[in-house]
Order: sequence, then structure tokens, then C-alpha cells
Amino acid sequence: MSLQDKLKQFMGNKLQEEKDAGIAFLQQNKSAEGVVELPEGIQYFVVKEGTGVQPAPSASVKAHYKGSLLNGKEFDNSFKRGEPFSAPLRALIKGWQIALPLMKAGSHWRLWIPSDLAYGDRGAGRDIPGGATLVFEVELLEVL
Repeated sequence: MSLQDKLKQFMGNKLQEEKDAGIAFLQQNKSAEGVVELPEGIQYFVVKEGTGVQPAPSASVKAHYKGSLLNGKEFDNSFKRGEPFSAPLRALIKGWQIALPLMKAGSHWRLWIPSDLAYGDRGAGRDIPGGATLVFEVELLEVL
């Protein structure tokens, strides 16, 4: 077996381990009190329910968020930066495109997003491995 084949096998095993860990976590997490699972596999917990409007899939949103891996390693945090982001829903990862239209402005939710609705097998940058299930704290500030 060549070095390239060994590396490919190692990366494939690592990817599968990440996916399996996400599947196991979500299976257990969905029975936690207050956790809701959507048909697509996204899970959420309402930290605070807002009273504003819900974004249409074609809307843009302004939100704060903290993103982390299942092990708690944080990869981004707009709360810490003190700068919310604004973007069209269509430009966000698929999991956000599904979950955010369910939120009302002013809401704060915790989301667990399976890898196939986040960054998939490729991951993102150095901090998000391929196959990773992601955890987001999202505060929907405004529908634009």
C-alpha cells in the first residue's frame, strides 16, 4: 500500500469516526428535555422565544451566533466580537436555511446541525473537520 493510499484510508477513517460521533450524539440528544428534532435531522432547543416576525426563506437576517464542535471547541463567536452578521438566508449553510425561518426575531436557540446540512465531508478551514455535527447558539436579532 502506497503512502498516498495509507493517507487516504486514514482520512476516510477519520471522516467516518466524526460522522459516527455526530450520529450517536444526536440519537442521545433528541431525548433531552426541550429538544425538538426536525424531519431533516436538525435539533434545536429554545433558550428564549422572541416575539418578532419569522424570516421568509428569501429574507436576509441579522444575528449573533457562537459555533462549536460537539467537544465544545469554539470555532466562531460574534457575541465575543460584539458584531452581529447580516446575510441572506440563502447564503448560509443548509441547516440555518431550514432552522432560522422557524425562529421569531428576538429568539435565542441552540441548534445541533448534522454534517450533511453544515459543511459535509469537506469541513471548513482548519477548525471544522469533515463530517462534523455542529452546535450553534443563535440569537435572531432582526429580519431585514
